Amino acid sequence: MLNRYARAFFTRVLTPTARFLLRIGVGPDTVTLLGTLGVVACAVAFFPRGSFLVGTLAVTAFIFSDLLDGTMARLSGRASKWGGFLDATLDRFGDAAIFGSLAYYFAVNDKLGLFLACMICLISGSVTSYARAKAESLGFKCDIGYVERGERLVGSLVATGLDGLGVPFVQAIALWALAAGSTCTVVQRMLYVRKQALALGLTGDAAAAAEPETEETP
Repeated sequence: MLNRYARAFFTRVLTPTARFLLRIGVGPDTVTLLGTLGVVACAVAFFPRGSFLVGTLAVTAFIFSDLLDGTMARLSGRASKWGGFLDATLDRFGDAAIFGSLAYYFAVNDKLGLFLACMICLISGSVTSYARAKAESLGFKCDIGYVERGERLVGSLVATGLDGLGVPFVQAIALWALAAGSTCTVVQRMLYVRKQALALGLTGDAAAAAEPETEETP
């Protein structure tokens, strides 16, 4: 949900930077790759050590490349299915680095509840993305979600940054809220696709019900 409202705003903000990078010969795929490497490197370098404030600022700076590369592709007329595939694939590495690094910190510091919350966010986030990709590859719509990638990243990074500033309880509340919301989003998308499948008579139950009964001959 957040993507729909925030993307237009940040596109306008980042357009001058996108034009400059294109002018000096930097391509959108290069920005995608460097942005992912930056997110992974900063998350792994700072979060496992408990450097939450510095880590959040560093990771956030590189996450903006996720918006910058798309803007560059549109401005240059190089938007392509390959670019979309590359961006979506590398996003999974960035997400895994963020939540995996936080999970590691909580595990070694005996905060097993927050470790579990991070793992739920990581797993349900991956399933949420896969569910949409698989549904759309089968011809279904699946563009809904209570908690999508934007909400997971903003919520986890803001809460982690505030924890780095010494604000108590925010990180725990945010991570468990995101874990619950991400899990609900998986269920929401499954039900949404099943509703479409039922309307088209494409579920196994519907197909079985439609088959005529045949008498068994002795």
